[in-house]
Amino acid sequence: MTFPDLPLAGLRIVDFSRVLAGPFCTALLGDLGADIIKIEPPGGDDYRAVGPFADGESGLFAAMNRNKRSMVIDLKSAAGRELAQTLCASADAVIENFRPGVADKLGIGYAQLSERNPALVYASVSGFGQTGPESHRPAYDIILQAMCGLMDATGSPDGSPTLIGESVSDVVSGLFASWGVLAALLSREKTGKGTHVDVSMFDATLSLSATLVARFAATGVAPQRVGNRHPSSAPFGAYRAEDGCYVVAVLNNKLFDTFSNAIGEPQLASDPRYASDASRCLHEAELRACIEAWSSQRSVAEVNRILGAAGVPVAPIRNVQQALESEQAAVRSLLTEVPGSASREGRAQRLPSQPVKFSAYGANRVSVAPQLGEHTTEILHALGLDAARIAELRMQGALGRAPADRAQSPLPNVSNTETDHA
Repeated sequence: MTFPDLPLAGLRIVDFSRVLAGPFCTALLGDLGADIIKIEPPGGDDYRAVGPFADGESGLFAAMNRNKRSMVIDLKSAAGRELAQTLCASADAVIENFRPGVADKLGIGYAQLSERNPALVYASVSGFGQTGPESHRPAYDIILQAMCGLMDATGSPDGSPTLIGESVSDVVSGLFASWGVLAALLSREKTGKGTHVDVSMFDATLSLSATLVARFAATGVAPQRVGNRHPSSAPFGAYRAEDGCYVVAVLNNKLFDTFSNAIGEPQLASDPRYASDASRCLHEAELRACIEAWSSQRSVAEVNRILGAAGVPVAPIRNVQQALESEQAAVRSLLTEVPGSASREGRAQRLPSQPVKFSAYGANRVSVAPQLGEHTTEILHALGLDAARIAELRMQGALGRAPADRAQSPLPNVSNTETDHA
């Protein structure tokens, strides 16, 4: 499959990953035209059985596996391992998110595949990386948020550590993995050599926590929870209005003077307690009381109108639906409605895409996630295998059960701990 009007057209990537971090990485690459061949075990990616569901299909699986072709290979069979190795021999990149050592056992480790394909870029996404005392621990997003200090830094000062409302460790690991793959592919253009890209969710989550890490590096003290406000600036956070909450971001004295005038309290700008960003932060509670005495008598819409007209950075607090259904999101094409495939009886789906725009290329590729094994025969034919050889591989167990058999039994909602995704 080629997409000549996209920047990654011509790249072929074999994706052994499942659930979130690895599939998110390859979804980003597929958005930009790379041909993503998703290898699934006979039971399918675990995410196929995780809700929410629309028309019997997982919305999470649909989003993370857009723009891919699905091929079933049973890596527990010798014929399946040999087939996977053959497929990877002509690939530009391979992505996997097994625990360290599992890919080697399955015959698809970097050392095994790079021997046949020295130019191969091979990315491993795991909980703690390929080295270190924690490297063999299983990991999920909540584990990483807990272990990297993200939960401890989130929430009210007098409350409990709080889980961020998104699987940020998984997502940022997939993002860094896509960045690492592209950097390695660029290097290969110069050297002709592939490399092993080692992406740790632990490393990625701490790298995401850029300001937390910077504060600790400068002071030697772990940042503390401050709730819905900035730890070192004020007014910079969430405030109450009559019918909800809003946020403002005031980061310098000039803007504070503008803000004070906008809320009808010009004397605040000359009050010694609020003479600098640092002193305003020290007296944040008193400043907050003054601000909310003004805004609690006004609606969120009115607060935004007044402060926005004055040039103060301000915004209502929206939910995800409101954000995605906004005019701005529509203009930026953050969700694309795509027609369903014939196997889905034409049902349309709304799917996300990567957010970067390129002036020299067309719109991102957005197509529905594949059915389990939907492209197995197509991919095998492209490898030069005829119907007789494909039938032989199926008899040898390389391709799992026949598609018709799979359709008659539900996907198991279980995980194989030996091949757990992280």
